[in-house]
Amino acid sequence: MSRSALLPRTAPFGDGERASLDAVLVNASPVQRAWLAGFLAGLDAAGGQPQSATAPAAKASEPLTIIYASESGNSEKLAGDVAKLARKQGFKPKVVDFADLDIATLPKAGKLVAIAATWGEGEPPARAVRAYGELMGEGAPRLEGVEFAVLSLGDTSYVEFCAIGKALDARFEALGGKRAAERADLDLDFETPAAEWIKGTLKALAPPAATDNVVAVDFARAGGDEDAEPSRDPVVVEVIEHVNLNSSRSDKETIHLALAFEDGAPAYEPGDSFEIYPENDPQLVDEILTATGLSGDEALRKALLAERDITTLSAATIERFAKATGSEDAKAFVEGGEVRAWIEGRNLIDLIERFPAKLTAEHLGTITRPLPPRAYSIASSRKEVGDEVHLAIAAVRYETFGRKRSGVASVHVADRIRNGAKLRVRLKPNKHFRLPSDPATDIIMVGPGTGVAPFRAFVQERRATEAPGRSWLFFGDRHFTHDFLYQLEWQEALEDKSLTRIDVAFSRDQPEKIYVQNRIDQNAAELVEWLDGGAHLYVCGDAKQMAKDVRASVVRAFETVKGLSAAEAEAHVAGLERAKKYQQDVY
Repeated sequence: MSRSALLPRTAPFGDGERASLDAVLVNASPVQRAWLAGFLAGLDAAGGQPQSATAPAAKASEPLTIIYASESGNSEKLAGDVAKLARKQGFKPKVVDFADLDIATLPKAGKLVAIAATWGEGEPPARAVRAYGELMGEGAPRLEGVEFAVLSLGDTSYVEFCAIGKALDARFEALGGKRAAERADLDLDFETPAAEWIKGTLKALAPPAATDNVVAVDFARAGGDEDAEPSRDPVVVEVIEHVNLNSSRSDKETIHLALAFEDGAPAYEPGDSFEIYPENDPQLVDEILTATGLSGDEALRKALLAERDITTLSAATIERFAKATGSEDAKAFVEGGEVRAWIEGRNLIDLIERFPAKLTAEHLGTITRPLPPRAYSIASSRKEVGDEVHLAIAAVRYETFGRKRSGVASVHVADRIRNGAKLRVRLKPNKHFRLPSDPATDIIMVGPGTGVAPFRAFVQERRATEAPGRSWLFFGDRHFTHDFLYQLEWQEALEDKSLTRIDVAFSRDQPEKIYVQNRIDQNAAELVEWLDGGAHLYVCGDAKQMAKDVRASVVRAFETVKGLSAAEAEAHVAGLERAKKYQQDVY
């Protein structure tokens, strides 16, 4: 802020008074200025004299409980946004992770905001499973007297879009709560509508007298906000290393990508991710333009390449298509209830070919959603690689309905990015997947395929800090010879003791497939010994099957090694999760 005089020389004050006022105002925050303006207005209304009577006691802030169920961190981020704005509007917010939620406290919440992500096929995030199950169970407490509002996050490419938020909204009402604001179900481009929902919901939850004698301040525009966060805008980086980690004879392709930052890498931690802003396959874009008769529209081609999602097909997409085009066939298809089964394995080009219609650039903008970034676990520690970020990205390629398909970001990186290329990226912190604060704590890491990426960062960090704790890695892939990602680095880590032990599982090297969970079964006694000794267990990779199978193996280990019942073993592992000694980063 400039330190030049604020008051003009024509102000009705002497030079000394003007200087004194300037000294106060030039360093005042927007909040302080707003308070001063309100104070002076009130003073004038009282006849220009301060009241001699004892001022009434300040009104207590309105309590507000904000609970969130998050897997990737978006719900947690929005919960923090709610708390910040609520605090400025006279609330006393309390933010609670579902992982730490005691549902018995909810009847006393008074005012409640829930922000919930849906994971996989209509499932709650891993850390929310316990509390969510209790809330949906018969023993859930009544919520009479509680005003609530639910913000639901999801992905329209999944059949059970926003299922967890919808279920919570209905459950709160069934338990006697009063809905203060309508639920919002938001797709991947949630940031702008979420901000609007937060503003409207806090207004709805505010007591009637909350706006009396309050000076309105636009905190989004005012400078000097003490709660301001670092910019979340993407930055442009240069690719300085692009290496295929699989052999030329592998049927997989995993790209090791090293990124350099012009102004230095952001302050990332092992366990964080980076989001890549990709471009669509130019060939697919051209097919869509040809099918719609819009091949000559270069502005549209540019938008479809870098701005619109042309690979995600959902029931909502087809509904928008039918409405935008007026296609009676598409409308009948939606009403016939066949959509959910048909969209599996298809994308926008299939829809256009199935229901030929005259489309415009505006139609395509209406039908498609913004192209979202893709997040990848960071595979490096700043303490070892300096101002670089390393990622491990597996190219996704497959064929359905006679057409070759590919992952948007992964194949963009594999096929169309080389050394010297530029990428837009953004840091995505994950404070729920962190190394133990005590470097002497042992760690167990389970990461098949590219799930090993964050554990490369963990091992680098522990080497750089000379952490005395032991480390044990379970790694798996298809073939030892062709798919052992970072093999030489793990061997070096074993030699310098930054990695204590590694157990591998290569599923296709023998008739019977072997996976990381099988290695856990085989080493159950040692695993339990490490965990009983205080070790932290980390799992990264596939959420649909691998993570569930690994967890089942850990539960089974406590059953067999310690002679626990299935229920006792499950409760023990759940306790590890609540104590943050069992952490997952799954996708």
